[in-house]
Amino acid sequence: MDLAHQAKIVDRIRGTLIDHTGKRLRVKANMGRSRIMECEGILTQAHPQLFIMEVERKRGRVARQSYQYVDILTGTVELMHCGSNEPLFAELAEA
Repeated sequence: MDLAHQAKIVDRIRGTLIDHTGKRLRVKANMGRSRIMECEGILTQAHPQLFIMEVERKRGRVARQSYQYVDILTGTVELMHCGSNEPLFAELAEA
């Protein structure tokens, strides 16, 4: 996959996330060393290089987490709809 194609995919990911701003999503992130974090949160902002989610922690705490669009492209981060657990970017997993 060449860089121009990757850039188009990242732009498409960003556009999709802008459309989902304010919606509740489920995040599954590979943190390395066999650590996988799964949580639910609200997509609050989509910036040119990254997006920010407010996720719930223990005892009602809310934490902000930022991820890069490239993390979705590489499969390090997966986003799913909360109610159905349907992947937001299923077409990337199939490619």
